[in-house]
Amino acid sequence: MLKDRLKSLILERSLKIADEPIFRLSSGKQSRYYIDLKQITLDPQGAYLVGKLMYEAIKPLSPDGAGGMTLGADPIAYSVAFVSYMDGNPIKPFVVRKEKKGHGLGRQVEGLLKPGEKVVVLEDVVTTANSSLKAVKACREEGLEVLGVFAIVDREEGGKENVNREGLELYSLFKLSELL
Repeated sequence: MLKDRLKSLILERSLKIADEPIFRLSSGKQSRYYIDLKQITLDPQGAYLVGKLMYEAIKPLSPDGAGGMTLGADPIAYSVAFVSYMDGNPIKPFVVRKEKKGHGLGRQVEGLLKPGEKVVVLEDVVTTANSSLKAVKACREEGLEVLGVFAIVDREEGGKENVNREGLELYSLFKLSELL
């Protein structure tokens, strides 16, 4: 089963566990657990597994696009785009910059999307969902309809609740508790 293979890869390559909270997360919090999913999403096998599983998760919502904050969401979006194209149901990838470009068209969301199209926001790991919600805000400012947030791993530290407060659902392939 693909999900079991992905879980094995995450446990083997990505999940680090310490006795004390020594890992600083992007949220600023210290944790005993660190999940480096770039060890998976930047690997050919991992990219395929993530792309296939994430595509199957988002397919029922029929989005036009899938993407999120650079850099964590980028390889996920490209994998989903490839798998969706191979399935005859292309979903366009997009990238959300940390801030608007200071030149050219001044875009924050890069991709082949038009206002009014439906998108899902992708994330590798969600803790508080701050970066996911920044991507949601940028998408909405571009006139895109956000259908939900999809993560590989939900650390179960308030992200789901924060996403729910924006009127959206957080879907995840795994919860941290399932990996421990």
